[in-house]
Amino acid sequence: MFDPICAPATPLLPSAVAIVRVSGPGLAARLGPLTPLPAPRRAELRVLAWDGYREQALVLFFPGPRSYTGEDLVEFQMHGNPLLVKRFLEQLGRMGVRLAEPGEFTRRALLNGKQSLLEAEALRDLVNAATDTQVRQAQARAGALPAWVDQARTTLAPWLARAEASVDYGEEEGIVLDLGAMRRELTPLKQLFHVEQGRASAAGWLLDGIRVALVGRPNAGKSTLFNQLAGADRAIVTELPGTTRDVLEVRAQWAGLPLFLFDTAGLRRSDDPVERLGVARVRGVLEQADLILHLVPLPDPQPDPDILERLAPFAGKVLTVRNQADLGGDGTDGPRISARTGDLEPLAEALRARFLGGLAPDACLGALATRRQRELLDELVVQMDLLLGLEPGAPPELAASILQGAWGLLARLTGEDRAESALDQVFAGFCLGK
Repeated sequence: MFDPICAPATPLLPSAVAIVRVSGPGLAARLGPLTPLPAPRRAELRVLAWDGYREQALVLFFPGPRSYTGEDLVEFQMHGNPLLVKRFLEQLGRMGVRLAEPGEFTRRALLNGKQSLLEAEALRDLVNAATDTQVRQAQARAGALPAWVDQARTTLAPWLARAEASVDYGEEEGIVLDLGAMRRELTPLKQLFHVEQGRASAAGWLLDGIRVALVGRPNAGKSTLFNQLAGADRAIVTELPGTTRDVLEVRAQWAGLPLFLFDTAGLRRSDDPVERLGVARVRGVLEQADLILHLVPLPDPQPDPDILERLAPFAGKVLTVRNQADLGGDGTDGPRISARTGDLEPLAEALRARFLGGLAPDACLGALATRRQRELLDELVVQMDLLLGLEPGAPPELAASILQGAWGLLARLTGEDRAESALDQVFAGFCLGK
């Protein structure tokens, strides 16, 4: 049994309506002195009076276990005056209802079997989503468990039972684990895990966003491309070199990809102290970037050797992009685009190939996405590779151990293996009212 908790489910800002949620056992008796609770799942207007305050509120009561948390749950919809809401929360505190910790409502829903850990993470990501792609990704992961999780359990369960029976009763009953048959039956499951691993990697970039830095010589078209990707005129564009003196940053959605864009000062030697300071700040941006777009005008015969030298330490994440394709030229060392005319599809294809494995963003809907999920899936793939790599004659204890490990990873993935440290990490990202 948990103690009662409360929290505002809406921001503490002036608004027409504010919602305060209360969850815990026996709320009808505990909240009785404040107001009699209405019939279940029926909204009723009530007058709440306490400590000199008198407030009209719409009250809803959801008795456990048929509620979000699985406990008694009450919602008060009141006027959205932040001070009024604070005073109401103080009154609830005097009635023995403490303020909830971040994510505690959803944590109780998990512990009471109302949802899985994957669903809880999808809810957190939905609340925090900043782009249309991230919203769709989170919604696709809400609801039922991914179908492949149930498929994996159904396929692994009989082989886990056979392996354990072979260990426990093999000598007495003559039970032998057929590794060849196991390999034939579990190989499609291993292939499915590898497919999901690729989808999860792509979904992870869609969830976290891609940090993209634009670099190049002055007047290579960095600011023009920055504005195109951002969908707004955020950077000053002129024909004069050295216009960008500092690093500009914007969060954007482009071609279905969530991007953190960084427009940097043109890399060149300069006597201008302000421009030199801007150039000096570029290195820190390059260290943090997931991708560095090196813009080289297509009419330029070769990239600037000085810039290539500066980018050498980051060679693994540099993509050369030939800009100003509308002006003509012979450069073939990267996608050819025109930031001025908006011809950017070759760049979109290059980004999808690099971060999504060539998948379209919508092809990743429903895939695992968070770092915790991806790491567990990676471990699961390793376990399956080990299992199907067992040589004939391998002791059944080894197969049983690997199968048990794979089964445990699935339990950790869904939250059925509830390690407190893992739950603390997940729910720390929630707001109070969730």
